[in-house]
Amino acid sequence: MEFRDLQAQYQKYKQEIDYAIQEVITNANFIGGKEVKELEYQLATFVGVKHCISCANGTEAMTLLMIAWDIKEGDAVFVPDFTFFSTGEIVSFKGATPVFVDVDRGTFNIDTMKLEKAIQKTLHEGKLTPKVIIPVDLFGLPADHYEIERIAKKYDLLVLEDGAQGFGGNINGRRACSFGDAATTSFFPAKPLGCYGDGGAIFTDDDVIAKLLRSYKVHGKGENKYDNVRIGVNSRLDTLQAAILNVKLKAYIDHEMEDVNKVYRLYNDRLSGVIEPPIIPEGFYSSFAQYTIKLKNKEQRDGLQEQLKKNGIPSMIYYVKPLHKQGAFDTMEFDDNDFEVTNELCDIVLSLPMHPYMSDAEQEMVCKVVIEYLN
Repeated sequence: MEFRDLQAQYQKYKQEIDYAIQEVITNANFIGGKEVKELEYQLATFVGVKHCISCANGTEAMTLLMIAWDIKEGDAVFVPDFTFFSTGEIVSFKGATPVFVDVDRGTFNIDTMKLEKAIQKTLHEGKLTPKVIIPVDLFGLPADHYEIERIAKKYDLLVLEDGAQGFGGNINGRRACSFGDAATTSFFPAKPLGCYGDGGAIFTDDDVIAKLLRSYKVHGKGENKYDNVRIGVNSRLDTLQAAILNVKLKAYIDHEMEDVNKVYRLYNDRLSGVIEPPIIPEGFYSSFAQYTIKLKNKEQRDGLQEQLKKNGIPSMIYYVKPLHKQGAFDTMEFDDNDFEVTNELCDIVLSLPMHPYMSDAEQEMVCKVVIEYLN
């Protein structure tokens, strides 16, 4: 059994993917080929924004926005404490200070009440200038973006939606990666929409920022790549990856989002009353990058993971350590009591196998092992 079965997906779309790859090789346009422009158009259309700017990976997508927004030393950027390292990393990389915020226990996403308190505390201390909020659409579920936008307007802050796991989710039909001043996603292979290597994209309706991003991602180019008008980086999506993603995006829209939600519903039905399932608020739709459950304590979680392993069932722990406890942030001072929920979640969460190609038998096997162990 696979945690996320990319081989099953490839076998289903082998002919289309092989043809797309061969077209790129035949045309030998490996950088900036027509497939890249087609992908950007299709992604922008799907999300519902004016601009999609592809780049090398999801981390650089966020970094490019930090550059375009001129985020620097002395600036404060508000980040959920329970997420992957890169969300905080890109802030420190630009010399700014990440301000970690505890999350909501039910949704795993940034707690908006604690967010506003963190902004007020930062303003009161007067050492840093609040500039950006980076809400993360964790495990596929969009953050509470309408409330976050309200808070951002109140304190005149920019919002960068980190949709690395959220692509395909929505709130009352408004799709993930369309919120905030800009949004980013990742095409890492295990993501809801993944390529066969690294890849990322930025989404925005801002014409000025979109033009800047297209310059920054290619060495700060002006009219062409030999006309360099600013200091930039080299962050382009390969044509081969774009070709693969064009095939996968169609499959994702046609059936994969709905198929993964069918797995979610089956898990919920079978495991009801046995574990704490993911909470999807009314009006929200998750793309389910992961199906993450909560157990009673660390011992029970670790025991269940070991039992699953004995039965040939893979599982993952996202995340074993909060951002505020990462060694890279050792020089910063934190009050551990400010992260009560995140500290608990790191000890009790477990993600079960989940993907659009999971068979009924595989789902039943996972549920059987979980139920037998916990009952």
